[in-house]
Amino acid sequence: MLTGKNYIGNKLSAEGKQSFKTFNPQKNIDNKCEFREVSNDEIDAAVRLATRAFWKYKNVSALEKAHFLRAIADEIEALGKLLIDTYISESGLPEGRAVGERGRTMGQLRAFATLLEEGSWVDASIDTAQPDRAPLPKADIRKMLLPLGPIAVFGSSNFPLAFSTAGGDTASALAAGCPVIVKSHPMHAGTGELVASAILKAAEKTGMPNGVFSNLNSSGIAVGQALVMHSGIKAVGFTGSIKGGMALYKLAAERKEPIPVFAEMGSINPVIALPSALLEKGDYWAKQYAGSITLGAGQFCTNPGLILGLEGDAFDSFVDQLGQELEQIEPSCMLHPNIYKGYNESKQKLSDQEGTTVVCSYDNKVPPNYAQQKVVTVSGAQFLANTTLHQEVFGPFSVVVKCRDKTELKNILEHLEGQLTGTILGNKEELESYQDIVEALTNRVGRIIFNGVPTGVEVCPSMQHGGPFPASTDSRFTSVGVSAIKRWSRPVAFQDWPNELLPKALQNKNPLNLLRLVNGRYTNDKI
Repeated sequence: MLTGKNYIGNKLSAEGKQSFKTFNPQKNIDNKCEFREVSNDEIDAAVRLATRAFWKYKNVSALEKAHFLRAIADEIEALGKLLIDTYISESGLPEGRAVGERGRTMGQLRAFATLLEEGSWVDASIDTAQPDRAPLPKADIRKMLLPLGPIAVFGSSNFPLAFSTAGGDTASALAAGCPVIVKSHPMHAGTGELVASAILKAAEKTGMPNGVFSNLNSSGIAVGQALVMHSGIKAVGFTGSIKGGMALYKLAAERKEPIPVFAEMGSINPVIALPSALLEKGDYWAKQYAGSITLGAGQFCTNPGLILGLEGDAFDSFVDQLGQELEQIEPSCMLHPNIYKGYNESKQKLSDQEGTTVVCSYDNKVPPNYAQQKVVTVSGAQFLANTTLHQEVFGPFSVVVKCRDKTELKNILEHLEGQLTGTILGNKEELESYQDIVEALTNRVGRIIFNGVPTGVEVCPSMQHGGPFPASTDSRFTSVGVSAIKRWSRPVAFQDWPNELLPKALQNKNPLNLLRLVNGRYTNDKI
């Protein structure tokens, strides 16, 4: 049963005077529950609770934190059909997607629990003293990662579970030892409230301090701004638009104490179709990319929004086949009327650019909020001359660029903004003769794919989900996979500290049995 209230620590609160409802895009009507806008006093109370909780939570053992994360996953699963039904009613996404995303959310939490149980993520490094070193003695210096403090996490519109209330940002921050305050996304506030209740049940069952988690509702931007500007917040996690991410980034930089904003933002995810791929498997790739462009109504940050190839019969045939495949796919419902409206406006804006030719435009009548896919083509010269064509369209839309030759293709890649992914289709032999293209693409992306589609982001230690600006605000970090934990930590060195007073990760006996860098050598041994 939804309450529509805010969780300030482990208590439900409803001080705010205004309220809002979520929207069912499939039925094109408001959902019933009203959600109370969080007040300024409630925001301050949540941050103060998180600050107090930090001093306890950062010292909770890794095994206890792991138990907490596993308990969150169990409580999410225990929500059962209510969570799935709420997710569907607020997103317009199908049941299979809801179940799959719930599984991914629980899997992420359990993956971070496993990381904590092993423990070496803290990057313990020890250089023992050399008191007799000439001409100057060497001090004993030991370094490891420690948590930053309370983190503000912004729920994402397109992933109501995996990138929202208990998503990757929250899971990784809690794993690092940081309390979390979630600014719930207004499009799926009900889903967020249910997941928040699961987190707090898990916190109570595992003895975590009050304030380790709070969930705040708001339909506007003022709450997010207040969170980022609050002196108690020490970092921010965001997944969404360039406009939203950059607004938070600038606010955080203007604080008296600037803080990092780890924002995963826009990307058009260029795909390079080499001649060998089109000659050998052109029809296959046309079908694969028609599916990738329209998957989830194109509402993925890894949607292939740009396809590049060399002029010629093979590329022309591939483009024609891509259009035919797209025309056979029934459109899907988008997340919200505002997203649907934005998609149509952006689609029309790019389609109206000089030199564009329509490859495919699904023009059959569809229900409200259903996205009609479209692909346009343009020459390499026109694409280079018009940066409007480089902009992301959030939805099932792609621009196909016909390049005159390899030189023009390389020039285009060098002029692209940073991207989350880049893909090359071809065979190994041809790839070897395109190394300059490979290097140019690698320089612009966080993940480079060979013979695949960019949609689908595996949650594993080797995943990199982030790229050069504006794909993300810091390309050194990932928002997916267990390495995401390092965003919420900072290195601290202890010099000549009494051994028994050091964190366990740095003590001589290595009581946690961590893999540590000791005097330049990785080892699990004691000192």
